[in-house]
Amino acid sequence: MRGFAWLPMYDFPLTGAQKTFLRGVGQTIDASVKVGKSGLTPEFFTELQKHLNARELIKVRFVAAERDERAALAEQIADEGRCVFVSSVGATALFYRQNPDPTRRVVELV
Repeated sequence: MRGFAWLPMYDFPLTGAQKTFLRGVGQTIDASVKVGKSGLTPEFFTELQKHLNARELIKVRFVAAERDERAALAEQIADEGRCVFVSSVGATALFYRQNPDPTRRVVELV
């Protein structure tokens, strides 16, 4: 594991209805973080944390990853990035992490 190995895995179970809701919201947002040829670098995880803290729900675009690599990358992002993998379509994946401060939450789960 890289950079965030000392942190516990983020465990935030989502119901099917919540995942459906997040997928719907995710259709309206643009990819805010991209995984390029360099893969999952410490800089990628720094950027991921910044966007998760600000938005809670983010879309990641896999620029150079083949179809079979994307699932493994998504699992690694969720684990090391301490967020929940919501879904993926094509070369994009949605990740969610609820802000612990209720006053700073952007996405209201149903």
